[in-house]
Amino acid sequence: MSEVSAAPDLGNKSVTKAMGLLRELATQPRTGATVSTLAKAAGISRPTAFRLLYTLEKNGFVDRVDNNYVLGWELARLGRHADPYAGLVARAQPLLQELSDRFNETVSLSVPDSNGGLDLVVEATGSRVVGIRAQHMIGQRWPLHASSTGKILLAEMPTERVLTLLPENLEAYASRTITDRTALLKELEQIREQGFGIIDNELEEELLSLSRPVRDTSGNLVAILTLNGPRYRFSRDRIPEALQRMQTIIDRLTEGYWQDAAAD
Repeated sequence: MSEVSAAPDLGNKSVTKAMGLLRELATQPRTGATVSTLAKAAGISRPTAFRLLYTLEKNGFVDRVDNNYVLGWELARLGRHADPYAGLVARAQPLLQELSDRFNETVSLSVPDSNGGLDLVVEATGSRVVGIRAQHMIGQRWPLHASSTGKILLAEMPTERVLTLLPENLEAYASRTITDRTALLKELEQIREQGFGIIDNELEEELLSLSRPVRDTSGNLVAILTLNGPRYRFSRDRIPEALQRMQTIIDRLTEGYWQDAAAD
């Protein structure tokens, strides 16, 4: 007999599956999707999906137009009263502070917005973070091509979308800012392969910044974790350790938070 009993799973699987259907429905066109499409995307059986969608429809969380389901009026009503980042901030703050304390530098978490940009929602700073513009960043926006967070976001987009967002000649912010769009596209390809973004003397002189994508279990980008520091303290030889520590924090942050509905 085990000396330590496993902690009971208090989660309701039906609620988890229903939330997974709503998340999948949010990724569909405005015309909605059929129950078969949603069931396959959420990884549950069609009868289970139909039963859950029926219940959601009765409570206003989805509507049915012909054979397609769309997000419902009650979901929109509740959304107007919600702080979209309150739960995420509460969960992420101690983890970001842990990473910040480890390197004694600034750590932040950003989430993509509906306009193709990023909202910086959580920040933690070390005790010796002074004299660098990257601190106290909540609510600020940074140029996509000259920030490590922006590069991660651009790397998620099709090339055609990047070309639409950015002019051919990009604004310079520091001595090593990438100002040629073709050169930036090459770096974005590298970011896709290596799984992280970096800036070094690109947003401001002597600023080194690393960013890693945060993904849900379907592989969708849901946030970006960033570590900033001045090069005289946060030098390039610390990059391997920083990337490893950042991934550990991401794994702990996403565990049980951005999970799809479990399969039957």
